[in-house]
Amino acid sequence: MKALSERQVARSLVRVGKFVKVRATVELTPIGLLSIGAMVSGILLSTSVLVATAIRESRRGD
Repeated sequence: MKALSERQVARSLVRVGKFVKVRATVELTPIGLLSIGAMVSGILLSTSVLVATAIRESRRGD
């Protein structure tokens, strides 16, 4: 099960103008990446339910 515990690393550097520089480093395992994907999916699904409910309620008020 070494493939499940092997870390993956991503690095990013963003520059804005001459003086602002932002660096970010992320280390994830494949299991962590799957859990983040599940969390984002849950957020998107719940948001779509909230939007559908808001649209339905605004139509009732007209």
